[in-house]
Amino acid sequence: MQYFNSKPYSTQMALEVTYELKTESTIGSVDFDHIQFGRVFADHMFMATYDGAQWIECKIAPYGPLTLSPATSALHYGQSIFEGMKAFKAADGTPLLFRPFDNAARFNRSAQRMCMPEIPESLFVEALERLIWVDRQWIPTKEGSSLYIRPFMFATDDFLGVRPSSRYLFIAWCCPVVAYYSQPLKVKIEEKYARAAPGGVGFTKCAGNYGAAMLPTREAQEEGFDQVLWTDPVDHEFLEETGTTNCFVVAEDRLITPALTDTMLAGITRDSVISLARAQGIKVEERPIRVSELKAWHAAGSLQEMFITGTAATLVNIQGFGHQGKYYALEGTGSHSISSSILDRLDAIRTRQAADPFGWVHPVPAR
Repeated sequence: MQYFNSKPYSTQMALEVTYELKTESTIGSVDFDHIQFGRVFADHMFMATYDGAQWIECKIAPYGPLTLSPATSALHYGQSIFEGMKAFKAADGTPLLFRPFDNAARFNRSAQRMCMPEIPESLFVEALERLIWVDRQWIPTKEGSSLYIRPFMFATDDFLGVRPSSRYLFIAWCCPVVAYYSQPLKVKIEEKYARAAPGGVGFTKCAGNYGAAMLPTREAQEEGFDQVLWTDPVDHEFLEETGTTNCFVVAEDRLITPALTDTMLAGITRDSVISLARAQGIKVEERPIRVSELKAWHAAGSLQEMFITGTAATLVNIQGFGHQGKYYALEGTGSHSISSSILDRLDAIRTRQAADPFGWVHPVPAR
């Protein structure tokens, strides 16, 4: 399966969008030096309705509560998907999106699997362009910060019955954020629970994947870990991903990450890291990683780095992992030189401080 397309895209579909803008922004009350991730919301949201045949009623309105029936289909049968994205600001003030068409493609892969209508990529991207332009003042410029974007879609039929909904609501809203994780992580290699099964929905960003991960994550945190590092659902023999991110290992001067399967999410940051590493001449391997192999590298002193990647986290180092009651610390085993060089390059590209040979950065046009 081809997960991402490196070819340039263009927005071809002009939307008819109505605007209902706030008369007074709340941005003046926000302390941008002390933001909690996901707690502060920008002024507006984009909304569109699927009426069973097409997307209609596209509008930008003030961010606020929704009015839903208790019988709303998504609340009972789980037809709900989302994406995570970020906007940045160039030195000249231009708002920048990072790989938005790849998010649109992944959003539609999730929609297909969850028996939901797809959204034309041009609609998806133009909706975000319009929203970001309206709320462009909310893009923070402090180092390590960005404007997080949450596009999502859910079933809205007012009906109890196990069948696909005929109506859906697509919404996108934003919040200024700092780094999701503030320090290196301790992860627990999971052997009791499974995140996803072959043939299931593990490759999608459906809400249920994250709800099912909460109990294992809480149990890991009660044991002193920050996150769960999932293993394959059959034998718990191979590494997969963490609760919110993809996983990388640097061993014997190679960058290794689990090969994608239908039980894993194809991370856009993951793909970006692989491309940047190869461009830097780093040997990259996408293949299964056995837990026993990881422990053998640690014992031999050849486990140089471990880190995770994701939109919210970007790139965060792992300081150690636990397995079967034993903790394996990584302190002193490496300099984080590979992960640091990749992160620096990625951050520079996303803010137009460095050339973008991959065509990832998408300037938001004035509206």
